[in-house]
Amino acid sequence: MPMTCDVILGNATLVLPGEVVTGALRVVAGRIAAIDTGAGVPAGAIDCGGDMVMPGLIELHTDNLERHIRPRPNVDWPHATAILAHDGELASTGITTVFDAMRVGSIPSGKRQYEPYARQLASELLQLLDLGVLRISHYLHLRAEICSETLAAEMAAFGPEDRVRIVSLMDHTPGARQFRDIGKLRQYVQGKYGFSDAEFDIHVAELRALRARHGDRHEATALAEAQRFGAVLASHDDTTAGQVVASQGHGVRLAEFPTTIEAAAACHDTGIAVMMGAPNLIRGGSHSGNVAARDLADAGLLDILSSDYVPSALLSGALMLGDLWGDPARGIACVTAAPADAAGLPDRGRLQIGARADLIRVQRVAGTGAVRGVWVAGRRVA
Repeated sequence: MPMTCDVILGNATLVLPGEVVTGALRVVAGRIAAIDTGAGVPAGAIDCGGDMVMPGLIELHTDNLERHIRPRPNVDWPHATAILAHDGELASTGITTVFDAMRVGSIPSGKRQYEPYARQLASELLQLLDLGVLRISHYLHLRAEICSETLAAEMAAFGPEDRVRIVSLMDHTPGARQFRDIGKLRQYVQGKYGFSDAEFDIHVAELRALRARHGDRHEATALAEAQRFGAVLASHDDTTAGQVVASQGHGVRLAEFPTTIEAAAACHDTGIAVMMGAPNLIRGGSHSGNVAARDLADAGLLDILSSDYVPSALLSGALMLGDLWGDPARGIACVTAAPADAAGLPDRGRLQIGARADLIRVQRVAGTGAVRGVWVAGRRVA
């Protein structure tokens, strides 16, 4: 890959912490070396023509890599090709740091089967990262499926050297959390997998039996393994204030996709950051019938956005929040500074002297943003 080079971005709308100003930004040796306000284009600078320049976007939870390795049912795409395509896609949307979500905890028996895949995929991703062929920064986010058969063995295969920085506690037991409305779960599963009514009922019974058999032990395992990795702990689909209290007791710092205003408010009361999906915000609601991200934004209960299953939604959602709040800097912070803080990455997420020069240049177009340049540690990657 090309070496880091110095760059000056001038005549830019700089999205600084808490404010937006016109000015220029200088990068030296992969770090932000100077920020100057005022109009004009310094000698040797790229003239941004008034485009926004902001920190690179930080994605804490995306299923996008899984989409690339499984582009169709029963198709296992070559992993190196999939990883490179995923990496390039994220770079093109302005994401400069990603926590690749991988499921640990499989169900190799029953009506709907899942085979273990995370250890092999992670090894392939880390190898490509070591070779220097990936454009952006990659960390691992292990989605610990409590309602499974193989969680303990799969997590034991990872160690502190594997860049596992987030572990989320996932409990997809039917009738709880994301799918507490069994009717919504039926609609989702039958639409995606073509189950008959009888097959769906068998599927629900099997998952509930798994939760009863393994749930408490798997939860304890996930908590211990997160501590072993030195990872941030996240909850998933908190629905009640009681669940949030339990999350706080576990040491959770990040709540992914709480399903109710009650749970989101309880997270704020206990100092847990609330993350919602940008597709939920853009579409105007949750595909699972849970609380709308817009409602949490209006209530001041939304801290972080995730692209979830649409990488380009991260930038569009942040700009939408900025417009909604009348505060562009606040909207952009939901995809830069706030996720950096939640994930323990103090070197990025803000335009400030000494910060890592992960930068994107964005032109506002038709109510959204067109990415016109992406730099990772001062090196242009898109």
